[in-house]
Amino acid sequence: MALKGSTAIIGVHDTRVGKVPEKSATALCVEAVLGALADAGLRLADVDGLVTCNSMAQPHMYHAEMVAEYLGLKPRYCATAAAGGGATFTVLYQAALAIEAGICDTVVIAMADSLRSGLSREAAMVMQSSSGHAQFETPYGATVPGYYALIAQAYLHAYDARPEHFAAVAVSGRQHACLNPAAEMRKPITIEDVLASRLIADPLRLLDCSLVSDGGAAVVLTRADRAAHAPHSPVYLLGAGEGRGHEHISQAASLTQSAARLSGERAYAMAGLSPADVDLAQVYDCFTPVVLIEMEDLGLCGVGEAGDFFLRGDGAPGGRLPINTHGGLLSHTHPGNPGSMFALTESVRQLRGGLGERQVADANVALVHAQGGILSSHCTVLLGTEATL
Repeated sequence: MALKGSTAIIGVHDTRVGKVPEKSATALCVEAVLGALADAGLRLADVDGLVTCNSMAQPHMYHAEMVAEYLGLKPRYCATAAAGGGATFTVLYQAALAIEAGICDTVVIAMADSLRSGLSREAAMVMQSSSGHAQFETPYGATVPGYYALIAQAYLHAYDARPEHFAAVAVSGRQHACLNPAAEMRKPITIEDVLASRLIADPLRLLDCSLVSDGGAAVVLTRADRAAHAPHSPVYLLGAGEGRGHEHISQAASLTQSAARLSGERAYAMAGLSPADVDLAQVYDCFTPVVLIEMEDLGLCGVGEAGDFFLRGDGAPGGRLPINTHGGLLSHTHPGNPGSMFALTESVRQLRGGLGERQVADANVALVHAQGGILSSHCTVLLGTEATL
């Protein structure tokens, strides 16, 4: 529990998302850095740590060093993350460890990409079809949606679930997105709309699948004793944990349970909290069935019960436990690896308060969870207000 409350997020920024052809992935990343620093009331000279994630649309051999050079920074701590969607939260607590160890005092974590504007259709298909195991998966022609369709079919079979359970996840996220002016997709949808959308990989339909977007986001993390001087109420890192199950889905021990169970248990233990203490959660929603599995593995629902949780509206605005309050990857935005950054910035804003009609009442503890690969690498983070220390 040594990390609990030792660091705090004091600045956040999201770029415009969706289709942003006028800005490269690098430009979006730099904008996110500068915006987060402005939100924190800091200058570039106040930063001695920088973490970025390489771009698929505009890759660089040394991405973080490139961004630092562009900004004129010479950080004491500089790193490029490479762990898929789960990288966002993994680097957050690693940056906290660097601060706790005295290596640096203030770290900016920024990620951006241009998957919608920066990749041709051919390049996007290569990306979707080249993530499998070279011997046991890729030769059979599966793409990323196909791998997740295996997971969806296994969940339907294991728990006697229905496609409506998956559809309810998409509907819930869209309800949140309709309240968020920054979200890409703000047209209300119904379960019938999801089930009528185009089939992508049986049983997954178009509205079961996340968006493909441009965009970036950044946060500023600093020592807790420095956070008191920030313009906004600090949001403290309470706990974090990782879980690793496999690299490729053909090697997974289970298609209905994941290493989110391990990452969640470790995060709760560090924070000294339990699932019952969580006021809102951002759960990685690259495809709808993933949300059900993660909810159950994280202890937010009983095994096989997450589908009914969403059918009842428990995760929707005003529900028992609001999930993906910005709209998630399904309705807010998904520019690839940086997608989960928006779950982090959203959680900070919710814990600060003042979001009007979409504000979660009495929010003091937020859980954010991301995974990379095909349900492979997981990281869970618990954030809290000063009241939780």
